Amino acid sequence: TSGYAGSDYFCDRVNETTKLKELLLNGNNVVLMSPRRIGKTGLLYHCFNQPEIKENCYTFIIDIYATKNIEDLIFEMGRSIVRTLKPKGHKAIEKFLEVVSALRPGVTFDVMGNATWSLGIDKPLSPEFALEQIFEYINQSDKHCLIAIDEFQQITYYPEKNVEAILRTYIQQCTNANFVFSGSERHLLSEMFNSPARPFFSSTSTLPLSILPLEKYAEFVDRHFTKAEKNIPYDIIALLYERFEGVTWYMQKVFNQLYMTMQEGEVCTPNMLDQTINEIINSYSSNYADLLYQLTSRQKQLLIAINREGKARELTSSRFIKKHHLSTASTIQVALKSLMEKQLITHNLGEYEVYDKFMSLWINKNY
Repeated sequence: TSGYAGSDYFCDRVNETTKLKELLLNGNNVVLMSPRRIGKTGLLYHCFNQPEIKENCYTFIIDIYATKNIEDLIFEMGRSIVRTLKPKGHKAIEKFLEVVSALRPGVTFDVMGNATWSLGIDKPLSPEFALEQIFEYINQSDKHCLIAIDEFQQITYYPEKNVEAILRTYIQQCTNANFVFSGSERHLLSEMFNSPARPFFSSTSTLPLSILPLEKYAEFVDRHFTKAEKNIPYDIIALLYERFEGVTWYMQKVFNQLYMTMQEGEVCTPNMLDQTINEIINSYSSNYADLLYQLTSRQKQLLIAINREGKARELTSSRFIKKHHLSTASTIQVALKSLMEKQLITHNLGEYEVYDKFMSLWINKNY
């Protein structure tokens, strides 16, 4: 249910893997767009695990979802490079730190006394200088580098105003690497790469990622259950697929729990499926209650209203306001902005919905 567990536990994506691999090996930078939790990061690991890439390239996957500024970005890039170099021994890491002198290694200790190796930026030096050195190291590498920056749209939230332009300059000059800019906020990525006014305009190929076809996913699930002599009828798989709109992570979570609880020779029923979903939702119950407690009353009202609609449109219309007994259009806009920033709500093609589908079911059950 988390991470990449190898090709045997990777479902389909044959065409997407081939396309991404071909684009990268033929010198293209790629934008990989998809909603969250349908396997975008898994595809990156699977692609980078292909023999043609694994044997001929160094690969780095840098998740910047939690970064807040350019210093955080540089830290994550440095940490990812060090993590990849670690199996190659101390000399490889020492060489990296020689080139990237702006990054200062340090050791910290947790409450148990365990040592953790970390990186920081030498304060007299600017973050831009550290970034320049990282790209210099990449350019000096003895193998071609493939670098995926996951949740790339996060840089649009940084307080520094010229991050896009700085990165575009270094990436353009980096002849020894190709990049995947992966992200889940489609409108932000589209704006970054399709607007003539933005630095990354017309600099990449685009690979959109959609949900897995039901037939492929059903075949994958059935194979693993059958191997363990457990029976999962196609109708059950189709029912869950429809309930979670084909979003892989939620289906994986439910099937993982079913696989764990079912006995050899047992056949899954709709009742067992519902019971498993309820158990999962209940396990998250206190988390969801805490999240709602932290919202203002107007934010909470709007969240519940959007959830009741399923996919809500025209949130400031008189119809929506009257139907859900909300306040004015201006207060809705303020509440919506906050819910979007907290990433409790997603927005796609004019439709708003609760981001976490388990949370959506929990709200339905309790409100």
